[in-house]
Amino acid sequence: QVQLVESGGGLVQAGGSLSLSCAASGRTFCSFALGWFRQPPGKARVFVAGISRSGGRTYYADSVKGRFTISRDNAKNTVYLRMNSLKPEDAAVYYCAADVVPGVRIAVRQSEYDYWGQGTQVTVSS
Repeated sequence: QVQLVESGGGLVQAGGSLSLSCAASGRTFCSFALGWFRQPPGKARVFVAGISRSGGRTYYADSVKGRFTISRDNAKNTVYLRMNSLKPEDAAVYYCAADVVPGVRIAVRQSEYDYWGQGTQVTVSS
């Protein structure tokens, strides 16, 4: 089993920045690919960003390219999401997820991820 716990959500003004963290435990962290998803109010959960096991490859949804950065520190068993130039449409509950048997490409489908955190709320005011 893998446990994932997000933190760092909160309220930020449009144009501002916020950093999220997700701490993992239960299995060998360095063997997972990791992703961030978000679910705006009243809408479906969608892919935001993913990172390979080593951190050498990343992939982003078009809506956040150039503004968000995913990274990981395997020594700390933690994955991060740095969000810059935030927009009101970025407001959502953000979830981290672990793909314990990753393929060559970073997964974007929710069904490809095996474990999920509880989510952390990000609110963007305008």
